[in-house]
Amino acid sequence: MLPRVKIYFENGALGSTTPSDDAVVGLVVTGVAVVGKFVLGTSYLITSPDGLTALGITSAVNDVNALIYKTVGDFYKDAPIGTKLWILAAADTVKMSDMVDMTKTYAKNLIIAANGAINFIMVAVKDAVAYAPVITAGLDADVALALTNAQALGVWSAETKFAPLFTILPGRHYGGTASTLTDLSTGENNRVCVLIGDSASASVGAAVGLLAGRIASIPVQRSIARVKTGSIPVNSLFIGAVTAELGDPDIINDKGYITFRTFVGKAGYYFTDDKLATDPTDDYALIPRRRVIDKAYRIGYKTMVNELSNEVPVTDSGSIPAPIVKSIQNAVEVAIETNMNGNLGVDPGNPKDTGVQCFIDASQNIVSSSTLIASLKVKPFGYSKYIDLYLGFKTTTV
Repeated sequence: MLPRVKIYFENGALGSTTPSDDAVVGLVVTGVAVVGKFVLGTSYLITSPDGLTALGITSAVNDVNALIYKTVGDFYKDAPIGTKLWILAAADTVKMSDMVDMTKTYAKNLIIAANGAINFIMVAVKDAVAYAPVITAGLDADVALALTNAQALGVWSAETKFAPLFTILPGRHYGGTASTLTDLSTGENNRVCVLIGDSASASVGAAVGLLAGRIASIPVQRSIARVKTGSIPVNSLFIGAVTAELGDPDIINDKGYITFRTFVGKAGYYFTDDKLATDPTDDYALIPRRRVIDKAYRIGYKTMVNELSNEVPVTDSGSIPAPIVKSIQNAVEVAIETNMNGNLGVDPGNPKDTGVQCFIDASQNIVSSSTLIASLKVKPFGYSKYIDLYLGFKTTTV
């Protein structure tokens, strides 16, 4: 062996924590079984487009699972290789509303198979040959039913599996007239968004893979419409049969849907906004607000579950001693601070602002109630969605 110098990297000195999976994604999609490789109704985990090879899904134009290949390929155009993507396929006889129905064995089974790790689900559908959509308010009527079912699915996952999530639905069979669309801002579906537009002209579906990939590629507090992030990584996008900029993206946005837009002087396409299908005054009306609060939910749950059925010292009146209260509050706040560093709207001018507050009323009588009531609040970011710049001539020196 030649004389040499070798440098070894030491590890473990920083006491870093393992980052949480903020972008574990589910795909519920129309598909066809591949003998010995791909079974309908079965959950599969991949971490790159190459994972489709083992499932017998290829890039061939006439591949029976071309929709899966396209959706997964779109996803990994933005999502980093290594991002976890869970896939479950259903026959083309299954309606989209059934795919996200918590009483049926599609999205629900995918959530269970992933042990609650999925943060959000995207849905992609290919029509059966005999499928005849009923167009209502500019979309396939099944979209409205899927909205309701997907909202219930998200609530079920949060309340039953302690695994909050939201769903991306395609605005299927969009007819091209934005003014006819139902206004989603009148709804209460703050765990669902609807995307209109695709990378193919006159598509009856939507490019949910592109949207999911963008969400998976950015931190939870970031807007998909943030211009600094860069354009969507495709050359062409369409709303109906026309290019996106000609498809009334402003009207579609005002109706509460997500679609694509362009900017004068900038190349490429961008997402219009990150609206969920709910009233704009809802605290969770935006995808980043949903993602931030859902992340806090998961961390809060994991921290507080350690206190479940634990013996708690009490004062003579049955209340909780201050040191015990402080210990539990501190455990929750430290967990949030550690795992959500950069995700919260912390005031950089205030060193005491951590962006999180856990409060437990020490006077509650835990002996008589056997219930520990705690409050957890996290601080969101604001978003510069509207910018007014006043321009004039400078005539004097100020």
